[in-house]
Amino acid sequence: MASRVALKVGGKGKKSGKGGRGGEGKSRTECLKEWTDWSLHKAKVIAHYGFIPLIIVIGMNSDPKPQLYQLLSPV
Repeated sequence: MASRVALKVGGKGKKSGKGGRGGEGKSRTECLKEWTDWSLHKAKVIAHYGFIPLIIVIGMNSDPKPQLYQLLSPV
């Protein structure tokens, strides 16, 4: 017997087009939930990759000015 491969069209969710605004019949709560999930995901990524550089920048602008290796050393 030959096996069949089924491909799903599209990515996450049911978005139509680039903007995601279509007459899909989504309720306000569904749109709010999607927007909230999207924004929390973006905030998580920003916090994940931006925390250490933020600490280094704050440390470099403090008084007395430490060297970069002093900021990166654990002691």
